[in-house]
Amino acid sequence: MKTKFSGILTLFLAFVVQFTFAQEKTISGTVSDENGLPLPGVNIIVKGTTNGTQTDFDGNYSITASTGDVLSYSFVGYTKKEMTVGASNNISFSMTPDVTAIDEVVITALGIKKEEKSIGYAVQKVDGDDIAESNETNVVNSLSGKVAGVQVTNSSGATGSSSRIVLRGASSITGNNQPLFVIDGIPVDNSNYGNAGYSGGFDLPNGAADINPDDIESVTVLKGPNAAALYGLRAANGVIVITTKKGSTSKDKLGITFSSSASFENPLLLPDFQNSYGQGGNPFYFEFIDGQNGDGGIDESWGPALDVGYEFVQWNSYTVDGAPLPWVSQPDNIKDFYETGLTLNNNISFTGGTDKTNFRLSLGLLDQEGMVPNTDFRRYNIAGVTSMQVSDKINVSLNAKYIRSEADNLVTVGYSNANPVQQMIWSGRNVDFNALKDWQNLPLAAEGTAGEGTPLNWNTVFQNNPFWYLDTNLNAYNKDRVIGGVNLSFDVTNWLTISGKTGVDFWKSQTRENKAKGSNDAPEGYYRVIDRTFYEVNSEVLLSSAGNITDDFTYSLNAGGNTMYRKNDLIFATAPQLELPGLYNVSNVKTGVDPIQGATYAEQKINSLYGFGQIGFKNMLFVDVTARNDWSSLLPVDNNSFFYPSVTVSAVLSDVFNMDKSTVSLLKVRGGWSKVGSTGALGAYRLQDVYQFAQDGWDGTNFLFLPSAINNPEIGPETTSGYEFGLDARLFENRLRFDFTYYDQTSEDLIVDVQLSSATGSGSSLQNVGEMRNKGIEVQLGGTLVKTDDWQVDLELNWAKNDNEVVSLGDLETLVLGGQWSTTIEARVGESYGTIVGPAFERAPNGEILYENGLPVIGGSEVLGNVTPDWTGGANLIVSYKNFRFDALVDGKMGGDIYTMTTSWGRYAGVLEETMQGRETGIVGQGTMNIGTDANPEYVPNNVVTSAKDYNQRAFSNSIAESSVFDASYIKLRQLGLTYTFPKKWLANIALDDVNFSVVGRNLAFLYKKVPHIDPESAFSNDNGNQGLEFGQLPSARSISFNVNLKF
Repeated sequence: MKTKFSGILTLFLAFVVQFTFAQEKTISGTVSDENGLPLPGVNIIVKGTTNGTQTDFDGNYSITASTGDVLSYSFVGYTKKEMTVGASNNISFSMTPDVTAIDEVVITALGIKKEEKSIGYAVQKVDGDDIAESNETNVVNSLSGKVAGVQVTNSSGATGSSSRIVLRGASSITGNNQPLFVIDGIPVDNSNYGNAGYSGGFDLPNGAADINPDDIESVTVLKGPNAAALYGLRAANGVIVITTKKGSTSKDKLGITFSSSASFENPLLLPDFQNSYGQGGNPFYFEFIDGQNGDGGIDESWGPALDVGYEFVQWNSYTVDGAPLPWVSQPDNIKDFYETGLTLNNNISFTGGTDKTNFRLSLGLLDQEGMVPNTDFRRYNIAGVTSMQVSDKINVSLNAKYIRSEADNLVTVGYSNANPVQQMIWSGRNVDFNALKDWQNLPLAAEGTAGEGTPLNWNTVFQNNPFWYLDTNLNAYNKDRVIGGVNLSFDVTNWLTISGKTGVDFWKSQTRENKAKGSNDAPEGYYRVIDRTFYEVNSEVLLSSAGNITDDFTYSLNAGGNTMYRKNDLIFATAPQLELPGLYNVSNVKTGVDPIQGATYAEQKINSLYGFGQIGFKNMLFVDVTARNDWSSLLPVDNNSFFYPSVTVSAVLSDVFNMDKSTVSLLKVRGGWSKVGSTGALGAYRLQDVYQFAQDGWDGTNFLFLPSAINNPEIGPETTSGYEFGLDARLFENRLRFDFTYYDQTSEDLIVDVQLSSATGSGSSLQNVGEMRNKGIEVQLGGTLVKTDDWQVDLELNWAKNDNEVVSLGDLETLVLGGQWSTTIEARVGESYGTIVGPAFERAPNGEILYENGLPVIGGSEVLGNVTPDWTGGANLIVSYKNFRFDALVDGKMGGDIYTMTTSWGRYAGVLEETMQGRETGIVGQGTMNIGTDANPEYVPNNVVTSAKDYNQRAFSNSIAESSVFDASYIKLRQLGLTYTFPKKWLANIALDDVNFSVVGRNLAFLYKKVPHIDPESAFSNDNGNQGLEFGQLPSARSISFNVNLKF
């Protein structure tokens, strides 16, 4: 009987267990937003339990539940939703935006989405629509004035020009100080490989310029080390996280979006020229020999007065059989040189999907014709992304981008005959450039003269015909790039997910530079070709767990690893002179002249392990901890491991003290400490010295030698540690918004090229001796000033101040970072990074300029200024009325200095309006002169009259830089836009879902500036050593664009 009872009991228990398990099942699905786009990070919990999970990056989830259980779905900014488990194992739906929500979700390090209120550091997001509206071809430029603490420098208005971005000031002495760019979780190269130099060369686009702004969903700026610590040694300067648009889970139709724009560009600002005196070196020179002496050998404008009835033989007198022509001014000759630039930008995208898959495919074409004749730039973009829910637990997503960039001709920069700006400054104010355009029908310069065999120019001694030069001597460029990745996630349980991804950034480029025979800068012709290849792959594995510890405590824990491999190489070949004219190939090198060839190759690898986690209490107190360890192949084996921790805290005081939500929607304090690292400018193979091969030019003996800069086998990483505190407030139902951040960070062990004693037999060595400090504040203030059924007025303000100090350079007091001619940019102990140093005026003991024979005396090199601004800021006004939207963006920079070669050239050459002073009467310089002796000086006011030409050519020359350094402060009207969106009822009976037209003006005007003649945003190039130097840059471009956007 007992055995029978035991058997019955066993069968009963088995039935109960079987019945229980039969009720539990795995529920999976996809959660999307109102547009059908996937929502990652949605919290899902079985109501009444602690069993919960989150949607992954593609909006997919799986959770174990029983029939009849209620699943609760919550996501910041959306209305909470509850779904009852029924017979189906799939629950997919779209969430509805909560118009009363005040918190946002932002993408943080490693692509993790977090509620903004839970983040303990400063982060700022710019929507993709705002990026696209600016119509900037380079996405970096679109951030100007929109993000506190961000400084953007655009090198010029040339097609294909590069831009530079710095967050919170410089933190490395020799590194490039720009942030890491990450696109859809893939770190990408943002380098600029242009060869612009003071004597010529041309700029190339920085890597981020390859991105199609129309594909961007959002840009998140992780400014400080607290935000970027998880990215390790490459993120010491912050991170720009770009998220591109994804597919839709809409099953009923294929979504199509089309946008088209035409932008017209012209120079924002040209120098203020004088139009009273023409070409020549003496106002009376042309009076001799009945006006028969043309002055083609002088490229200055210190000649006779214009528009007073003179006639002289000039460069184009051949048109009247060599007779004199009227000596008249050409007030618009420089303006007439430039053309109206045209940029056409067309994009189309296709989106679609089902409840288990989605995709997006986009194509873009950008076609630019520059303001400088015969300059251009084109970019072709193809991007595809798809996400697939393979099973209830497995999701796969793929993304790929192909970019083709090319230009037939990019303009030459720097102090070079090939730079058209140089010729514009060094030209007579009587020169009609329109007469030079039809160069094919101009006579050729005579044999044996400068520029022989080339079309006639107003001056063939120093310059070629600029239109012939731009049509014939080309700087060609092409680049093919692929960025792609695959992501795989596996939900092991409700609380544990394993994901892995691999991302690749590969590109190959070629630049070709050719100069025809007869070119002033290459009389025998010239050809150079450079091929570059870059390859980087990042592979990563991440274990993630999230859920509820208790009803009050939540947690998320993550651990993972990354391996990065990078390879880049360069091959170049140059024919310094050509045998046959017009044949541009290295094999066409002139007989007896050796071609110049070379190559470089470098590899780098970084292995990393990291972990991060968060503990939350009642959704109002949050503590985040991160830790990462990197091992870099750039560093010696015994010193290649470095550890980076961070901790941040966020407390939502409005919830802690249960404040009235209608008054205080959000009040949060935050703070944190972190440490990150960097290898600065340390390149590959800088640990051991390598002998180099050379040949003695005297007797041809081969020998080996050590380079002057020796390597350091004990070099270590640079480190940046610091803390930041902040306060965020959202008041009156989000009508008033305020964010404040204070930060203080110190960069130590900075890599510096230290000069060695000559007794060592070497010139310098890299050492970890530098230290630099940045501390500052950032303020963002926003408000909805008016909000009615028809009207809404929003104002967003940002302001930032960064105090930078070079604390130490080891045994050095100053280090030259770069410069041109006698002016240098330096790091100096006790001063802000980027000190401008150059020859100054000699001064008397009372500080007045010292004169001798009526001319200022040239003094020694002194500190003339600093490139670092005192503060930056921006203001964005948005006014909406029914279907109209108007926006205005103003931004500015106060403080900082710039050296402008345009002023120096222009005053030396007598073309600027300031040189009108004293043309007839002479100039008495303001200052003092010594009428005594050097031993017993006696200073009296200078009263010696000198000619305007002599004064300007002394005071504004290579020998005195002080006169050409100006305050670089400015306030600029960056953007005005007007958009009209068609009412939905107009589209009800056609296939269109949305239509809008807009007109946008960009880079429109200066509201305030102190530097004359140029845009103070100009920079000679985008490296550290040339910030604050303007070296004959092309004027920046003002643009007006007309745009249409259609959504089907």
